Amino acid sequence: MSNIPVLLPTVPMPEYSYVPGKFPHPIRDPNGHSFGEARGEIVNFDPRRWRSCDAYVRGIDLFNHGFYWESHEAWEAVWNAAGREGTIADFTKGLIKLAAACVKAREGSAIGVARHATRARRLFDMLQPTSPRLMGLSTEELKNIAQKLVDGAESFINKRDDPVVRVHDLLLTPK
Repeated sequence: MSNIPVLLPTVPMPEYSYVPGKFPHPIRDPNGHSFGEARGEIVNFDPRRWRSCDAYVRGIDLFNHGFYWESHEAWEAVWNAAGREGTIADFTKGLIKLAAACVKAREGSAIGVARHATRARRLFDMLQPTSPRLMGLSTEELKNIAQKLVDGAESFINKRDDPVVRVHDLLLTPK
């Protein structure tokens, strides 16, 4: 993990990557890694200033380091701030679906991987013609990542119960 860039180095990674049924729920369980922490709301969200949106950047860091459920949660805050509709909301929803596909890989569900990754690919495919780059990321590259997850759904299944497992070597690299 140390070779993977970190965009928000001042924020430590959680103790484990949540997988339903395998680890304590991060928020609801008193033993969860984020129990009792205030969940921040994004104010004055501007997708053109994505670098200053900590939740979005944190989601990228978490995803790249194998904290898929946690990245989903970070991006859900962005999706809500984007109003849940429109180009940026659809883009963020695609990222959420990518993270959900990886959670399904940790759960051992190839069908779940393929289902969520297919939904992500469709969203990025829809956005790509008019928005080839959103919030620092290429929609074409995201579509390709989603397709790789669809094509290799069975191979991404992880049967280990390690606290953190990257289920693939795909990285989100904003520019």
